[in-house]
Amino acid sequence: MALKVECPTNTINSKDASSLDKDLMDTGGFSIDQLMELAGLSVSQAVYRVHPPKDGRNVLVACGPGNNGGDGLVAARHLAHYGYKPTVYYPKQGKSELYERLKTQLKNLSVPFTSDFADSLKSSDLVVDAIFGFSFSGPLRDPFPAIISQLEETKVPVLSVDAPSSWDIETGPPKDGPGSKFMPDVLVSLTAAKPCVKWFKGRHFLGGRFLTPDVAGKYRLEIPEYPGVDQVVEVDVNGSERL
Repeated sequence: MALKVECPTNTINSKDASSLDKDLMDTGGFSIDQLMELAGLSVSQAVYRVHPPKDGRNVLVACGPGNNGGDGLVAARHLAHYGYKPTVYYPKQGKSELYERLKTQLKNLSVPFTSDFADSLKSSDLVVDAIFGFSFSGPLRDPFPAIISQLEETKVPVLSVDAPSSWDIETGPPKDGPGSKFMPDVLVSLTAAKPCVKWFKGRHFLGGRFLTPDVAGKYRLEIPEYPGVDQVVEVDVNGSERL
């Protein structure tokens, strides 16, 4: 029987999400590389579930400057191995060695990087929104207001990573301006859903199969029943798993 998860007691706010990541690295033995790899793998599997290659291989991966963008870079690499044709939009690039290595991995697979989001969007079958995650606190800075506006208006399906970019983690979409009407088709919550999920109306997945019972207990989270070797599980916005 599928586990029933009640979102109000199983969401995690930005402060606790940051603390949980620190616990996983300080006492859990994980490195940031490992967590990012598992998160990006989860995103890539969610893409495959909702939009298999036969439905269109051109995937535009929009990456922000932080860890959410790193998850997007990892996802793009896996998508290339799955047979997709990812293109990466990465206007504000992270400068650490980790991000440089992720970019090198993509370039070695001949994954193109674009500086023209609007033009690349025209030929895309799916967009992965990996711009901002749980640490976003606004306001939007260039070039992202224009990008978010295009995500609002496009007919191309959009999959957001951890939170729809521009949304406040606690209070959901902004009241006005770019993002106020942004509703992605798919959301992949990493580790646990964030409070903003209550405003989301599309298909919802949980990903990040690395929680230990001790860490989950500390933050009052339930570890979902992932099917087989899957790194994601689809969960209704009200918490019911779909196996």
